Amino acid sequence: MRNTLIILTPGFPENEADTTCLPDRQIFLRVLRDTYPDLNIVVLSFQYPFQSREYYWEGIRIIALGGKGKGGVPRRVIWYRAWKKLKQLHKENEVIGLLSFWLDECAFIAHMFSERYKLPNYAWILGQDARAGNRFVHRISADGSNLIALSQFLIDEFEKNYGFAPQHLVASGINPAMYGTPPAKRDIDILGAGFLIPLKQYHLLVETVKMVKTRYPNVRAVLCGKGPELDNLLALVRQYGLEDNIEFTGEITHAETLAMMQRTKVFLHPSAYEGFGTVLLESLYAGAHLISFLKPMKKSFDHHYVVADVNEMAQTTLNILMDENRDHEPVLIQSVTQMAEAIMELYRPVLHSEEAMS
Repeated sequence: MRNTLIILTPGFPENEADTTCLPDRQIFLRVLRDTYPDLNIVVLSFQYPFQSREYYWEGIRIIALGGKGKGGVPRRVIWYRAWKKLKQLHKENEVIGLLSFWLDECAFIAHMFSERYKLPNYAWILGQDARAGNRFVHRISADGSNLIALSQFLIDEFEKNYGFAPQHLVASGINPAMYGTPPAKRDIDILGAGFLIPLKQYHLLVETVKMVKTRYPNVRAVLCGKGPELDNLLALVRQYGLEDNIEFTGEITHAETLAMMQRTKVFLHPSAYEGFGTVLLESLYAGAHLISFLKPMKKSFDHHYVVADVNEMAQTTLNILMDENRDHEPVLIQSVTQMAEAIMELYRPVLHSEEAMS
């Protein structure tokens, strides 16, 4: 039987065309598959897709439980079905371990199953699951030895809220092969991209454009994404008379987003909370200058500016746009291959013991 890694996640793309669903997790799985071709990867998706079915996504087996985000008894039914699927997979495969995306219900079921069957198990903290109020934390870990964090910021946030720290750090990575040839000219001054929700604070991008325009009248900004804040943002643009300065693209594909980044001078990420979104690394490798409120790692990166408030964000943006000597060289923080290798290193003792037995 092939060595099998089971990945548990709240959601996963329903097909190869669903590129906007967790694009960073998609990239990770592609590279994990390509880097370890002998590894059998099985994904157990709890809530999305909404239909209960099994299918293959780029050669990887996906088991969708179709939970649809329901609570109460229906959610417990999904947990029961997940347990049954895990038992079946354990019986039919040489399972080397379980990996959960986010510390949530998926991680809880994985933890219970790994305790029962003595399997290596890790939960990967990817963002808001490090905040206070996560009811699954103390059900899953007592010392952080089975927890992975996406950034130093998340380690610090988690320790502040729960009194102990995740003991493993595996940061985001990007796939350089996904980038095309950059255009000769960067025609987008300011770019933002993400889900338009209050936490992301894209109204501060609009405020930044308003302030920059006083010194840089023809500033051109683009905001990519959809979400419940769209109407409020459009109203703010009209209020400030920025209709000729800010373009809203709606939801676009991941490839289109990368192409836009390569046309961009300044990438703004005004989020109030950020684990270490792949979008940050992608913008830096695309050659854009990145401005954000949060510093995800202890070390600093070229072309990344951490600011304290919207006024400093606007001034830093203006300084970059008016700097005729600025460069747009790609900045590579980490490749997704390095990320995949770091994850698999956690399961290396199991692989070594099995190799020795064979």
